[in-house]
Amino acid sequence: MPTLVAKPPQGDDWMHEAKFDGYRSQIIIEGAGVRIFTRRGLDWTSKYRDLVEAAKGLNLQNAIIDGEVVVLNDAGLSDFAALRKAIRRRQHELYFVAFDLLHLNGHDLRDMALQERRDILASIIPPDIRIQFSQALPGDAAAIYHLVDRAGLEGMVSKRRDSKYRSGPSTNWLKTKCYTVGEFELLGVEREAGKPAFALMAEPGTRKYVGSAFVSVNREMRERLWKRVQEHAGPPPKDMPKRPATQWVKPGIKARVKHLRGEEDLRHASLQDFWEEE
Repeated sequence: MPTLVAKPPQGDDWMHEAKFDGYRSQIIIEGAGVRIFTRRGLDWTSKYRDLVEAAKGLNLQNAIIDGEVVVLNDAGLSDFAALRKAIRRRQHELYFVAFDLLHLNGHDLRDMALQERRDILASIIPPDIRIQFSQALPGDAAAIYHLVDRAGLEGMVSKRRDSKYRSGPSTNWLKTKCYTVGEFELLGVEREAGKPAFALMAEPGTRKYVGSAFVSVNREMRERLWKRVQEHAGPPPKDMPKRPATQWVKPGIKARVKHLRGEEDLRHASLQDFWEEE
């Protein structure tokens, strides 16, 4: 599992790939049988029938391939919401993006250098099937991050070229995520003396809590926000756990929030602006 960092690492010791918004998975090939497991070890073979058939077409005696199950939208970007629908109804839209190879035909490759494992992986994947190789992105890390961000991708993953494969969290693999800005509904503001203030957010029209955003706006805007919160004080949303330091507000205040792209809930989020719904 890659470690989240603020900036991608520099230098020739690192290679960089696009970060896909999908389900991390492993394809396990044993003779004529193929199984596909999720990151948490669940057997989802029955959910990925078309990918199982594609894996059989690799004609390997046995193998363990690490990658991501994705669905692409009209812009060619991996789309997590579309992926969940496709698993249930449109199997033919699923792709497996392969980025590492742990075992091949009876050989344990985990102690080999990443670059060597990937070279072997690239050689066993034929073109034009639903299993595709995750190409390394050429160029300087900062320039790659800029292009990934402009393209609307979730982020990038950087890996040490000489690293061995080890399970669990690792600093040999680093992920740098891009930010996006979205509109949310303000549920309330959490303030404690001597601590940063946080705005609690919901998806518009749902009152369903999706996370908090650091109130990093200037002093004038913070004072205006707190005044607005007091003027619109209301009860907490239904089923919301008690938060003693929170002033809840009635529905009707929208907010613009900057947050990490590709997360189900708000992460590393900051409040950019707010206004009353017209």
